[in-house]
Amino acid sequence: MAIGSEGAAAHRVVGPLYCDASALAKLFLPEAESDSLNQLLDGRSDVILSDLAITELASALARRAREGAVPPSAARRAHRKILATVSEGGFRRVDLLATTHREAERLLFATEAAPLRAADALHLALALGAGAGTVLTFDRTMARAAIEAGLLAWPGSTP
Repeated sequence: MAIGSEGAAAHRVVGPLYCDASALAKLFLPEAESDSLNQLLDGRSDVILSDLAITELASALARRAREGAVPPSAARRAHRKILATVSEGGFRRVDLLATTHREAERLLFATEAAPLRAADALHLALALGAGAGTVLTFDRTMARAAIEAGLLAWPGSTP
């Protein structure tokens, strides 16, 4: 199934749902696939988020502001909105612990079909540790690694 496909992918979503930075960006910035992700999450209370995803998104927002792709004030506003949503309990939070790092390190060696970068391995370890059923990601490598680790990936991945 291709990233961005609907229908079959929407039926393969099993909670809880772990949201990586690529999906988080689409929740707070108008991008391709933002509408379908918002529809998927409407009314759900089982979405898991880590501070790692928030920091990665802050980095992306700052980069976009530096490059002139988004006004700096809009980038700061989006960051404040994310932090407010998190502090209001809009997401279930999961923290990075030493055990998360060890699991991420194991995954770096274990995911042969989808070689991971450190941050993606940490996201996957967080999702596994939190008992997620599905990883929300628009990163093809991350989606393949999630599937290889026994999770579902939405919107999906091409093998």
